[in-house]
Amino acid sequence: MKIKLLLSLFCVILLSSCYNQERNCKDFKTGKFKFEHEINGKKQTTYFERNDSIEVETFEGKTDTSSIRWINDCEYILKKINPKNMQEQKAVHMKILTTNDNTYTFEFSIVGDNNKQKGTVTKIN
Repeated sequence: MKIKLLLSLFCVILLSSCYNQERNCKDFKTGKFKFEHEINGKKQTTYFERNDSIEVETFEGKTDTSSIRWINDCEYILKKINPKNMQEQKAVHMKILTTNDNTYTFEFSIVGDNNKQKGTVTKIN
């Protein structure tokens, strides 16, 4: 009985480890998007539009433009074109982890920093 249970458990673990999350990153390389996040307990929304080389972001009525350098279909580096301070001069590494219909989950960090954060973006066109 124990051997059957162990064999069944092994098969479940083996099959679940073979499951890959869907990543259709090419569907999200260009378009209009929104990113909802929480800052100090308040829900905020950032809107952005991206083409192959530029991303224009609008947050709280302010617009910023960043250049995009694609590493592969699911990873890219964002760098502000007109940074206003030292923090904005730092490039950001973006990585799409999973995609689903019109959303994707991503992680991001300052290039060279191990502190990664995650979020979900919705494509709105």
